[in-house]
Amino acid sequence: MPMTRRRFGSVAIGAFASFALGGACRTTESAPRDEARLTARPRENIKTTATATSTLGLNRDRDATLRLPATSADGPLPLLVLLHGAGGTGEGVIRRVGPAADETGVAILAPDSRDGTWDAIRGSFGRDVRFLDQALQRVFEIVSIDATRVAVGGFSDGATYALSVGLANGDLFRRIVAFSPGFIVDAPRQGTPKVFVSHGTADPILPIDQTSLIIVPTLRRRGYDVTFREFDGRHEVPPAIASEGLRWMVAA
Repeated sequence: MPMTRRRFGSVAIGAFASFALGGACRTTESAPRDEARLTARPRENIKTTATATSTLGLNRDRDATLRLPATSADGPLPLLVLLHGAGGTGEGVIRRVGPAADETGVAILAPDSRDGTWDAIRGSFGRDVRFLDQALQRVFEIVSIDATRVAVGGFSDGATYALSVGLANGDLFRRIVAFSPGFIVDAPRQGTPKVFVSHGTADPILPIDQTSLIIVPTLRRRGYDVTFREFDGRHEVPPAIASEGLRWMVAA
């Protein structure tokens, strides 16, 4: 769903300014420490029983899609939790990075948001965090996952949410892949995940000078290792950028 400049200005600037200053983003009080926290963790000695692409069957209307790479190496797989943009679906966002996932041997978990976009974008962490935890728990039961290569990423609103949840769960997500993010919703941070950010220089939906050109230096000032790729383009994930992002994700 396109974001108007008015909606972006009222939501993104306020939320990110709060993040940059280190305060709570929605109220003057600190948010509960566990509101963005995930409890699911990869398991040892799991045999992969899932195949190809399938839905997890967790919700009849808004589910989660699991996609395994076309050719999987022996042993645990790297996992990317991939979050769609506003108005999208997990199945839809997978199409943006599918070839890159096959190229790099990455399994993808792409949940649907509970509403039109992710909860904390318009309010507070809640239903989407709980559903994501449920989906991860299911994946960790049926796929052998490399605990050292679990990442979260997304596009547009999904990139905003990936940054927000990823920084709060850096002990689970070692890397964050943000394709054209808007801002960061602040929450207590855990760990020091590495971050990959890409953004089109002619993006009319989330202009780069109001988003990534603020996000990237702020994260670097806070001590995060950030790889930043500007590209000549609009609000999109070009195949070359998707490929670079996933290669970066699985790098040692």
